[in-house]
Amino acid sequence: MPTTRETLITTLFPTGIPSLWCPPLTHFSEDGRIDAERIKAHLAHLRPSVPCLLVPGSTSEGWELDEAEEFELLDIMLACAREMDFSIMIGMLRTQSGEARKGITAMLNHVFKSQSPSVQMLKERNICGFAVTAPKGKNLPQSTIHEHLQDILNLGLPTALYQLPQITENEISPETVAALAASYSNLYLMKDTSGKDRVVTSGLNFDSLFFVRGAEGDYAKWYKPAGGRYDGFLLSSANCFSSELKSVLQHIEAGRLDDAEMLSNRVSEVMTRMLHAASALPFGNAFTNANKAIDHFFAYGPHAELSAKIRTRSGAFLPRALLAISS
Repeated sequence: MPTTRETLITTLFPTGIPSLWCPPLTHFSEDGRIDAERIKAHLAHLRPSVPCLLVPGSTSEGWELDEAEEFELLDIMLACAREMDFSIMIGMLRTQSGEARKGITAMLNHVFKSQSPSVQMLKERNICGFAVTAPKGKNLPQSTIHEHLQDILNLGLPTALYQLPQITENEISPETVAALAASYSNLYLMKDTSGKDRVVTSGLNFDSLFFVRGAEGDYAKWYKPAGGRYDGFLLSSANCFSSELKSVLQHIEAGRLDDAEMLSNRVSEVMTRMLHAASALPFGNAFTNANKAIDHFFAYGPHAELSAKIRTRSGAFLPRALLAISS
């Protein structure tokens, strides 16, 4: 394994870590099978703006997939990654003690028939690491969270932390992140979906850790070149607005802050409206359901069928009312 974080990043991303990532949707046929052709078409739509994917992420319905489905989805995504030149961060969405490490081992055996691939082997398969959350528990002490993450980092694999209190019921503290970053050079990225942004605003030294924001809205405000605190974004909304979000970042980098803010506000308004509507559904993930509804019209045009049966992993179909709002 590389001995420094900078060396690891250079190996995985020779031109630097991209600033826009996406947790892509998992499409299903009406009978509940993973729809490989629909996924491939969706990724072709994303690729001009988004070179890096989190698979599976929350928006990929990763919390609901069983292990066989995770393997199937990853195989599809890795095949597309080779064809389209994506980098894949494998989301290991396990919140019970020891389960994330077991899941990583199972995934390595599935892909490599080995538990200790080199960074170069990962790169050759378009894999840039594993994303892991804190263990679940509202009152867990930071020492328990630290031990859980340390156990995973001891595998020596390229790793990202995924701050997701909506699921874990806790947060990885800034002090825990700083301690892990100081001890483990294979920890190189953190995604924060909390919306609280406590880690990046803490003022602590994170030793060149790359931070991406996962909370929706106010995109222009949070990007470092505009005076924000994040190096980039890993956004559910990139499933549908990857071009617009990329343009926001490009406007900022070119000094066109007014243009960036105007476009950022437009995407924020649409996502706020759709997430509000999707949060009323009694099944699935609001981010997934909102993006699947919008994605339907990107895929089939403004006159796409409102009665289309768009299936979620739960087995439920998106209601006509949600599709009508997204149209």
